[in-house]
Amino acid sequence: MRIRATVAAVTGALALSALAVPAAQAATAPDVTFTQVTVNNGKAIVARATGTTHVPVTYTFRHARGLDISPDKLVTVLGLYVGHLDVDKVRLGSDDPGTCRATSATVAKCKGFIDLHTSGEQRLLNTDARKWNVAALAVTERGYKAQGGLGTAQIKFHSKLTATDATPEAVKAGETLTVKASLSRANWRTNGYDGYVNVPVALQFRKAGAASFTTVKTVKTDRRGALTTTVKASVDGMYRYSFAGSTNTAPVAATGDYIDVQ
Repeated sequence: MRIRATVAAVTGALALSALAVPAAQAATAPDVTFTQVTVNNGKAIVARATGTTHVPVTYTFRHARGLDISPDKLVTVLGLYVGHLDVDKVRLGSDDPGTCRATSATVAKCKGFIDLHTSGEQRLLNTDARKWNVAALAVTERGYKAQGGLGTAQIKFHSKLTATDATPEAVKAGETLTVKASLSRANWRTNGYDGYVNVPVALQFRKAGAASFTTVKTVKTDRRGALTTTVKASVDGMYRYSFAGSTNTAPVAATGDYIDVQ
Protein backbone atom coordinates (compact mmCIF):
# COMPACT_ATOMS: atom_id res chain seq x y z
CA MET A 1 0.00 0.00 0.00
CA ARG A 2 1.69 3.19 -1.23
CA ILE A 3 0.81 5.66 1.55
CA ARG A 4 1.77 3.32 4.37
CA ALA A 5 5.04 2.29 2.69
CA THR A 6 5.93 5.84 1.73
CA VAL A 7 5.49 7.31 5.18
CA ALA A 8 7.40 4.41 6.75
CA ALA A 9 10.31 4.81 4.33
CA VAL A 10 10.56 8.57 4.62
CA THR A 11 10.00 9.13 8.32
CA GLY A 12 11.55 5.97 9.77
CA ALA A 13 10.78 5.35 13.41
CA LEU A 14 8.23 8.17 13.53
CA ALA A 15 6.02 6.59 10.89
CA LEU A 16 6.59 3.04 12.03
CA SER A 17 5.43 3.85 15.53
CA ALA A 18 2.49 5.84 14.24
CA LEU A 19 1.31 3.20 11.83
CA ALA A 20 1.54 0.53 14.48
CA VAL A 21 -1.18 2.26 16.53
CA PRO A 22 -4.37 0.15 16.53
CA ALA A 23 -7.47 1.67 15.02
CA ALA A 24 -9.12 1.52 18.45
CA GLN A 25 -6.72 4.21 19.66
CA ALA A 26 -8.30 6.83 17.44
CA ALA A 27 -7.90 9.40 20.20
CA THR A 28 -4.16 9.48 19.43
CA ALA A 29 -4.76 10.59 15.83
CA PRO A 30 -3.57 14.15 15.08
CA ASP A 31 -6.26 16.82 15.13
CA VAL A 32 -5.87 17.71 11.46
CA THR A 33 -8.48 18.50 8.81
CA PHE A 34 -7.56 18.73 5.11
CA THR A 35 -9.18 21.26 2.75
CA GLN A 36 -8.61 22.96 -0.62
CA VAL A 37 -7.06 19.93 -2.31
CA THR A 38 -6.11 20.40 -5.97
CA VAL A 39 -4.64 17.59 -8.08
CA ASN A 40 -2.82 18.38 -11.35
CA ASN A 41 -4.29 21.89 -11.40
CA GLY A 42 -7.74 20.36 -11.84
CA LYS A 43 -6.86 18.66 -15.15
CA ALA A 44 -6.89 14.99 -16.09
CA ILE A 45 -3.68 13.08 -15.35
CA VAL A 46 -2.07 11.65 -18.51
CA ALA A 47 0.46 8.84 -18.01
CA ARG A 48 2.81 7.61 -20.75
CA ALA A 49 3.72 3.98 -21.35
CA THR A 50 7.03 4.23 -19.49
CA GLY A 51 8.57 6.33 -16.76
CA THR A 52 7.04 8.09 -13.77
CA THR A 53 4.36 10.77 -13.94
CA HIS A 54 4.84 13.33 -11.19
CA VAL A 55 1.42 14.88 -10.59
CA PRO A 56 1.53 18.24 -8.77
CA VAL A 57 -0.80 18.64 -5.79
CA THR A 58 -1.61 21.46 -3.40
CA TYR A 59 -3.64 21.30 -0.21
CA THR A 60 -4.31 23.04 3.07
CA PHE A 61 -4.80 21.60 6.52
CA ARG A 62 -6.13 23.05 9.74
CA HIS A 63 -4.75 21.71 12.99
CA ALA A 64 -5.08 22.07 16.72
CA ARG A 65 -3.34 25.09 18.21
CA GLY A 66 0.01 24.03 19.60
CA LEU A 67 0.43 20.96 17.36
CA ASP A 68 4.03 20.70 16.17
CA ILE A 69 3.87 20.45 12.36
CA SER A 70 7.61 20.48 11.70
CA PRO A 71 8.67 17.75 9.21
CA ASP A 72 10.19 15.52 11.91
CA LYS A 73 6.98 15.66 13.95
CA LEU A 74 4.19 15.48 11.36
CA VAL A 75 4.11 14.32 7.72
CA THR A 76 1.29 14.50 5.18
CA VAL A 77 0.79 12.61 1.91
CA LEU A 78 -1.99 12.27 -0.65
CA GLY A 79 -3.34 9.09 -2.21
CA LEU A 80 -5.97 7.84 -4.64
CA TYR A 81 -8.66 5.28 -3.92
CA VAL A 82 -11.84 3.83 -5.45
CA GLY A 83 -15.13 3.41 -3.60
CA HIS A 84 -15.07 3.86 0.17
CA LEU A 85 -11.84 4.91 1.87
CA ASP A 86 -9.75 2.02 3.15
CA VAL A 87 -6.17 3.02 3.98
CA ASP A 88 -4.85 -0.45 3.11
CA LYS A 89 -6.27 -0.12 -0.42
CA VAL A 90 -4.86 3.31 -1.31
CA ARG A 91 -2.46 1.91 -3.91
CA LEU A 92 -1.50 5.08 -5.79
CA GLY A 93 -0.05 8.07 -4.01
CA SER A 94 2.91 10.19 -3.01
CA ASP A 95 6.46 8.87 -2.88
CA ASP A 96 7.45 11.70 -0.54
CA PRO A 97 5.62 13.81 2.04
CA GLY A 98 4.30 17.20 1.09
CA THR A 99 6.22 20.37 1.84
CA CYS A 100 4.17 22.51 4.20
CA ARG A 101 4.44 26.01 5.62
CA ALA A 102 2.41 27.56 8.40
CA THR A 103 0.20 30.47 7.37
CA SER A 104 -1.24 30.94 10.85
CA ALA A 105 -1.14 29.26 14.25
CA THR A 106 -3.67 26.67 13.06
CA VAL A 107 -3.36 26.54 9.25
CA ALA A 108 -0.67 25.21 6.91
CA LYS A 109 -0.47 25.21 3.12
CA CYS A 110 1.29 22.34 1.35
CA LYS A 111 2.50 21.26 -2.05
CA GLY A 112 3.82 17.97 -3.32
CA PHE A 113 3.29 15.23 -5.89
CA ILE A 114 1.36 12.05 -6.51
CA ASP A 115 3.79 9.73 -8.29
CA LEU A 116 2.49 7.25 -10.87
CA HIS A 117 4.97 4.55 -11.89
CA THR A 118 4.95 2.20 -14.87
CA SER A 119 7.26 -0.36 -13.27
CA GLY A 120 7.71 -1.93 -9.85
CA GLU A 121 5.30 -3.31 -7.29
CA GLN A 122 3.05 -0.26 -7.27
CA ARG A 123 2.97 0.21 -11.06
CA LEU A 124 -0.06 1.45 -12.95
CA LEU A 125 -2.48 -1.17 -14.19
CA ASN A 126 -4.48 -0.69 -17.38
CA THR A 127 -7.62 -0.76 -15.23
CA ASP A 128 -6.31 2.35 -13.44
CA ALA A 129 -7.34 4.59 -16.34
CA ARG A 130 -10.46 5.80 -14.56
CA LYS A 131 -11.78 8.33 -12.04
CA TRP A 132 -10.32 8.15 -8.53
CA ASN A 133 -11.20 9.68 -5.18
CA VAL A 134 -8.56 11.68 -3.33
CA ALA A 135 -7.47 11.00 0.26
CA ALA A 136 -4.89 12.53 2.60
CA LEU A 137 -2.98 11.10 5.54
CA ALA A 138 -1.42 12.98 8.47
CA VAL A 139 1.05 11.05 10.64
CA THR A 140 2.61 11.90 14.00
CA GLU A 141 4.54 9.73 16.45
CA ARG A 142 1.29 9.10 18.34
CA GLY A 143 -1.00 8.09 15.48
CA TYR A 144 -2.38 8.95 12.10
CA LYS A 145 -5.52 10.34 10.52
CA ALA A 146 -6.80 9.39 7.07
CA GLN A 147 -9.37 11.66 5.42
CA GLY A 148 -11.18 10.84 2.19
CA GLY A 149 -13.68 12.63 0.00
CA LEU A 150 -11.21 15.38 -0.91
CA GLY A 151 -12.16 15.54 -4.59
CA THR A 152 -11.58 13.36 -7.63
CA ALA A 153 -8.80 12.79 -10.15
CA GLN A 154 -9.07 11.24 -13.61
CA ILE A 155 -6.16 9.13 -14.88
CA LYS A 156 -5.91 8.69 -18.67
CA PHE A 157 -3.76 6.78 -21.13
CA HIS A 158 -1.33 8.91 -23.13
CA SER A 159 -2.17 8.74 -26.85
CA LYS A 160 -0.22 9.18 -30.09
CA LEU A 161 -1.18 10.00 -33.66
CA THR A 162 1.35 9.46 -36.42
CA ALA A 163 1.93 12.35 -38.81
CA THR A 164 -0.91 12.74 -41.30
CA ASP A 165 0.01 11.59 -44.81
CA ALA A 166 -2.07 12.89 -47.74
CA THR A 167 -1.25 11.46 -51.18
CA PRO A 168 -0.57 12.03 -54.00
CA GLU A 169 1.59 15.07 -53.30
CA ALA A 170 0.97 16.52 -56.75
CA VAL A 171 -2.80 16.80 -57.19
CA LYS A 172 -5.22 18.76 -59.33
CA ALA A 173 -8.47 20.31 -58.16
CA GLY A 174 -11.22 17.69 -58.10
CA GLU A 175 -8.86 14.73 -57.88
CA THR A 176 -8.94 12.25 -55.01
CA LEU A 177 -6.61 12.44 -52.02
CA THR A 178 -6.00 9.49 -49.70
CA VAL A 179 -5.33 10.62 -46.12
CA LYS A 180 -3.73 8.22 -43.61
CA ALA A 181 -2.51 8.14 -40.01
CA SER A 182 -2.53 5.79 -37.02
CA LEU A 183 -3.80 6.21 -33.45
CA SER A 184 -2.32 4.36 -30.48
CA ARG A 185 -2.38 4.63 -26.70
CA ALA A 186 -0.21 3.58 -23.78
CA ASN A 187 -0.29 0.03 -22.47
CA TRP A 188 1.06 0.07 -18.89
CA ARG A 189 1.27 -3.72 -18.78
CA THR A 190 3.69 -3.98 -21.71
CA ASN A 191 5.20 -0.48 -21.47
CA GLY A 192 4.40 0.04 -25.14
CA TYR A 193 1.68 1.53 -27.34
CA ASP A 194 -1.20 -0.41 -28.89
CA GLY A 195 -3.48 0.63 -31.73
CA TYR A 196 -6.66 2.25 -30.38
CA VAL A 197 -9.42 0.32 -32.12
CA ASN A 198 -12.80 1.44 -33.47
CA VAL A 199 -12.78 5.01 -32.15
CA PRO A 200 -13.85 8.17 -34.04
CA VAL A 201 -11.17 10.61 -35.17
CA ALA A 202 -11.80 13.89 -36.97
CA LEU A 203 -10.14 14.61 -40.31
CA GLN A 204 -9.58 18.35 -40.36
CA PHE A 205 -8.51 20.89 -43.00
CA ARG A 206 -7.00 24.34 -42.70
CA LYS A 207 -7.15 26.40 -45.88
CA ALA A 208 -3.96 28.27 -46.81
CA GLY A 209 -4.01 31.58 -44.96
CA ALA A 210 -6.71 30.50 -42.50
CA ALA A 211 -6.16 30.62 -38.74
CA SER A 212 -7.87 27.40 -37.69
CA PHE A 213 -8.82 23.89 -38.76
CA THR A 214 -12.37 22.76 -39.57
CA THR A 215 -13.61 19.19 -39.51
CA VAL A 216 -14.16 17.60 -42.90
CA LYS A 217 -15.41 14.19 -41.74
CA THR A 218 -15.13 11.66 -38.92
CA VAL A 219 -13.23 8.42 -39.52
CA LYS A 220 -13.07 5.35 -37.26
CA THR A 221 -9.83 3.51 -36.60
CA ASP A 222 -9.56 -0.09 -37.83
CA ARG A 223 -8.53 -3.14 -35.80
CA ARG A 224 -4.92 -1.94 -35.75
CA GLY A 225 -5.69 1.69 -34.99
CA ALA A 226 -5.09 2.79 -38.58
CA LEU A 227 -7.02 5.63 -40.24
CA THR A 228 -7.65 5.83 -43.98
CA THR A 229 -10.11 7.94 -45.94
CA THR A 230 -10.41 9.87 -49.19
CA VAL A 231 -11.37 13.45 -49.99
CA LYS A 232 -11.58 15.58 -53.13
CA ALA A 233 -8.80 18.13 -53.47
CA SER A 234 -10.08 21.67 -53.86
CA VAL A 235 -7.68 24.37 -52.62
CA ASP A 236 -4.23 24.59 -51.05
CA GLY A 237 -4.11 23.78 -47.38
CA MET A 238 -3.22 21.33 -44.63
CA TYR A 239 -4.95 18.11 -43.60
CA ARG A 240 -4.59 16.56 -40.18
CA TYR A 241 -6.29 14.01 -37.95
CA SER A 242 -7.42 15.08 -34.48
CA PHE A 243 -8.60 12.76 -31.70
CA ALA A 244 -10.87 14.47 -29.16
CA GLY A 245 -10.09 11.93 -26.42
CA SER A 246 -12.33 9.54 -24.51
CA THR A 247 -13.23 8.88 -20.89
CA ASN A 248 -9.93 7.07 -20.30
CA THR A 249 -7.64 8.27 -23.12
CA ALA A 250 -6.09 11.70 -23.66
CA PRO A 251 -6.77 13.82 -26.78
CA VAL A 252 -4.10 14.30 -29.44
CA ALA A 253 -3.71 16.05 -32.80
CA ALA A 254 -1.41 14.80 -35.55
CA THR A 255 1.21 16.77 -37.41
CA GLY A 256 -0.49 18.01 -40.59
CA ASP A 257 0.36 17.47 -44.26
CA TYR A 258 0.25 20.48 -46.60
CA ILE A 259 -1.22 19.90 -50.05
CA ASP A 260 -0.50 22.16 -53.02
CA VAL A 261 -3.43 21.87 -55.42
CA GLN A 262 -2.45 22.51 -59.05
